[in-house]
Amino acid sequence: MVGVKYFALPLTLCLLALSPSGSRAGPPVADGAESSGASLFAQAAAEALNRGFPSRDISFLLLDAHTGGVLASRWDHLDTPIPMGSLVKPFTALAYGEEHAFQYPAHTCRGTATGCWLPLGHGNINLTTAIAYSCNSYFRMLTENLTAADVSPTASRFGLEPPRNGAAGPQLAGLGTRWQISPLRMARAYLELVRRREQPGVNQILDGMAQSALHGTGAEVHRAFPVSAALVKTGTAACIHFRHAAGDGFTVALVPADEPQVLLMVRVHGVPGSQAAKTAGQMLRRIED
Repeated sequence: MVGVKYFALPLTLCLLALSPSGSRAGPPVADGAESSGASLFAQAAAEALNRGFPSRDISFLLLDAHTGGVLASRWDHLDTPIPMGSLVKPFTALAYGEEHAFQYPAHTCRGTATGCWLPLGHGNINLTTAIAYSCNSYFRMLTENLTAADVSPTASRFGLEPPRNGAAGPQLAGLGTRWQISPLRMARAYLELVRRREQPGVNQILDGMAQSALHGTGAEVHRAFPVSAALVKTGTAACIHFRHAAGDGFTVALVPADEPQVLLMVRVHGVPGSQAAKTAGQMLRRIED
């Protein structure tokens, strides 16, 4: 149980995230480098998450949304690029938008027939709905003529490693392993996305993430943690574990939605992203309790 109502106190968060000298929060508590001010919440959060979710199939990263500082983590090799699946889709969408005056087409997802994970399809959708339901059919259409060179400038602006040379089409929407990103860079890119909410295209993406938390692929976050609106993006990526599985599920959740104070990124071995969202919601509830 964490004693500080971290999500409800923005001012408290800012104070806890700073050392007495005013510097930003540093590495995870486990590394012994947190100041006494920042460590109060971080130590409690780390203890709650490690005790409540001891399985090594679960990796997590908790960030201060204001500073990007690491509050707690259990994730081997945070700086090593790995496949992230559909977590890249918001940044792919922005790269497309920059080439098309941020005019996003409508699309009819017919499920298996158009390459979506949902066999019966999502029907008529736009970008916001495609983000909410992580529609592969929509992003296959959106990336049809995109190359790594088209996406790399956007990746750079958000601090992401660029796609590999030669990556193109659906590979740029997280299908396959041609675009790999380190977990810490990916998490901080989502914080940057929120900071840029007034820029073209970003609000549509954030609206999709809000819808994801309510009724899309991230809805398990809200079911497990109903006390706060959230921004959620899920993804399923190729498994890189020695004990191989069909895929690993990822979830990024920022709470509260209107002014995020923390970001939680979770990876769960051997499950889809929608199932990882359930774990993320349970983790947020454990921290808030």
